[in-house]
Amino acid sequence: MSRAEPSPRRILIIVENLPVPFDRRVWCEATSLRKAGYEVSVICPKGRGHTESYECLDGIHIYRHPMPVEARGIAAYLIEYPVALFWETWLAIKVAWKRGFDVIHGCNPPDLIFLIGLLFKLGGKRFVFDHHDVNPELYEAKFGRRDFFWHLLRLVEYLTFKTASISIATNESYREIAITRGRMPANRVFVVRSGPNLERVRSRPADPAWRRGRRYSVGYVGVIGQSEGIDLLLQSIGHIVHDLGRTDIQFNIAGTGPEWNAVVRLCEEMQLSNYVNFTGAIADEALFTMLSTADVCVNPDRVTPMNDISTMNKIMEYMALGRPIVQFEVREGRRSALDASLYAAKNDPQDFAGKIITLIDNPSLRQTMGAFGRSRVERELSWTHEEPKLLAAYEALFARKLPWQSRAPRATATAERSTSQASGVNANAAAGRASR
Repeated sequence: MSRAEPSPRRILIIVENLPVPFDRRVWCEATSLRKAGYEVSVICPKGRGHTESYECLDGIHIYRHPMPVEARGIAAYLIEYPVALFWETWLAIKVAWKRGFDVIHGCNPPDLIFLIGLLFKLGGKRFVFDHHDVNPELYEAKFGRRDFFWHLLRLVEYLTFKTASISIATNESYREIAITRGRMPANRVFVVRSGPNLERVRSRPADPAWRRGRRYSVGYVGVIGQSEGIDLLLQSIGHIVHDLGRTDIQFNIAGTGPEWNAVVRLCEEMQLSNYVNFTGAIADEALFTMLSTADVCVNPDRVTPMNDISTMNKIMEYMALGRPIVQFEVREGRRSALDASLYAAKNDPQDFAGKIITLIDNPSLRQTMGAFGRSRVERELSWTHEEPKLLAAYEALFARKLPWQSRAPRATATAERSTSQASGVNANAAAGRASR
């Protein structure tokens, strides 16, 4: 009689700040786990272009919930987080009933998903913390203070690490935080970088329409938020256009976020609307055509404790497309890009503008830097190199016994030793068998 095939291990991924598959890291993780034989479900918010409450894409079951507000201030966060937590909990119960899961894979921000993980751990489920953002540093960058809410974020960060069976860090800086602040054993913290999937992130033929009749173009893709420094980028563009008189460069900014309306108004006030095109959220084909057309790509993330230790997806995608980069001097940004980027002085828009002009006026340097970045991604940083690390983390997770499981072998071993002693078997031999 043939033995029945074992049922697949089931993963439930919960992410709050971006819809899936728009969240590219989460989508890479989900598709890799599915390809490896896991059954994968995802809970995420609805967003532009991703408004269906349920759909199945590439065999991955995606459950989306409404978001009442896209938070900017503390009061708005006090609305967003509880509402999102309610929907995530309700949908987790729904997935548990309809499909089942063995693991909750929680992606921050915020660091509240551990509450759902803790609830289901009582039923024997495992909790994986996928550490996307350092929230205490993010709060300090946004509000400039270490008050009650900052200390509260430190507490929930610690509780998240304590709840997690394993933690996945996006770089070595985050791994160090897991070990020091989170007090997780080093062998339970795995680094899985946000490498681009080269099947998706690939060059397209340049389309002159993105230059809007100008000779050069500069591209940006990312969240339009406070810490992303789009206001600093606009100051740099103002210096290029108004002070240096360079009207031969078109700037294209792709993405959306809580600061969208504010930066569009600022662009109009600075009389730059003729030189800056805000695309909003756009499909991959248009996005990568725009970036492939760009002579330079930029990352204006302002230098903060959070940005200094965070790895930005946009940097990896620029490198995958062979584009030279300008960014401010941030630690992890330099570790990722190395010689694929020029680095402006801390939060200095004029120096940032100068670095853009340096590249615009030096095509051979652009080509050298772009080729270096593309080669670095192919050799070291693409998702092809990160996928085995994710799967190894999950193998370690399932190899590690849960507390209620680990008690049984010890009891069995004790019984075996007692039986061996009663039978006159050598005690040292019995102990040796129990320890292997």
